[in-house]
Amino acid sequence: MSRKYNKVLFASILRLMRPMVRILLRNGIAYGTFSELVRKVYVDVAFADFAPEGRKQTVSRISALTGLTRKEVKRLLELDTPDDTASQERFNRGIRVISGWVHDRRFLDNDGKPLDLPVDGMPKSFALLVKEYSGDIPTRAMLSMLEEAGSVRLQGDKVKLVRHAFVPGSDPLDKIQVLGTDVAELIATIDHNLTAGPDNLLFQRKVAYDNLPADYLPALRALLADRGQRLLEALNDDMARHDRDLGAVTSDAPRRRAMVGIYYFEDEVDDEA
Repeated sequence: MSRKYNKVLFASILRLMRPMVRILLRNGIAYGTFSELVRKVYVDVAFADFAPEGRKQTVSRISALTGLTRKEVKRLLELDTPDDTASQERFNRGIRVISGWVHDRRFLDNDGKPLDLPVDGMPKSFALLVKEYSGDIPTRAMLSMLEEAGSVRLQGDKVKLVRHAFVPGSDPLDKIQVLGTDVAELIATIDHNLTAGPDNLLFQRKVAYDNLPADYLPALRALLADRGQRLLEALNDDMARHDRDLGAVTSDAPRRRAMVGIYYFEDEVDDEA
C-alpha cells in the first residue's frame, strides 16, 4: 500500500475517532478500556473475515495479521463480547410498535391514518398493539418509553401517535444504542463501496457547503425535518409493504435487512485551518 494511500487513510481514521473519543471521555471510558475493546475487534474480525479461502483460520495467522502475540490472540478469542441484546431489543420493540400502528389496518381509521387508541380494552387498544408487536414488554413500560421519545401523547384515556418514528428520548442507553447501530451501518456502507464493483454500489451521498451564513441554518434544519421525514415515511411505507411480518407479500427469497438513514451536521469553520 502506497505512502500516499496510508497518509489519507490515517488522516481519515483520526478524523473519524475525534467524535468517538469525545463520547468515550464524556462517559468515563479511559484509553486502556478502549484499547482492550479495539484489540478484541481486531482479533474477531481477523478470525471471521480474513481466513484463507477454503481453510480454517489459525491463531498464528491472526497474530501475523494483527501484530498481536499468539498468547494475546488466544486470550482475546476466549474473551466474552459485551452483550447489548437487551438494549437493542428495547430499541427494536419501539420501532415495531410504531410500524404496526402505522400499517396494521386494525389500528387505522377509514382514511388509513393511525387511530387514537384506548390504553386498555379490546379490540383496537394500545395494549393489544403492544402485545402484537413488542412481545412481553408491559403496556405501561412501552407507553412510557414512547412518551419519552416524543412519539406518542396520552390524552385522557387514549394514546395518540404524534410522530411516525421512534427516536430515543431521555434514556442514555437508547441514545448510546444509536452509536452502535447507525454509525456501524454507515461505515459498513462505505466499506462495501470501497471494494464493490460499479454495478453493486450502495447509495451514499451528501450535500456540503462551507460558507453558509449562520442565520440560514435554522431554516435548513426545518427544511430537512420536513422533507427528510417525508422521504423516510415514504420509504417506510414501501418497505413495510414488503416486510413479511407486516405486509401481504409472500416470497421464498432469503431474508435480508435493509436500512436507510439521513443525518445532518453543522459546525464552525476555522478560516486559519
